Amino acid sequence: MDVLEELKTLCRELGEEGLIPRIESFVSLNRELESKKGKEFVDAAILGFAEGILTTLRLRHPGDGRVEKLLERVSTRRKELDMMFRKPKPPIFEEPQSKV
Repeated sequence: MDVLEELKTLCRELGEEGLIPRIESFVSLNRELESKKGKEFVDAAILGFAEGILTTLRLRHPGDGRVEKLLERVSTRRKELDMMFRKPKPPIFEEPQSKV
């Protein structure tokens, strides 16, 4: 994932090198689940983790456009992948159809 390399580079540039081993560890652990959960599911989890890190970086480095831009890209892609795993609402939550 190119986004992860961008995130690690951004961490280095912002002086947040301590986050890099955590990112690599999380990715490594989740890649092990790929055969059971599927690539898209694991990618969504990794992007969610990256989104959390970027949200923290945005708080620590307010006004940094690089963080905002990468956060926007990661959030958009994660939401797209999340939609693949959403379960449809059960019929109990649908409005009853009136018969005329």
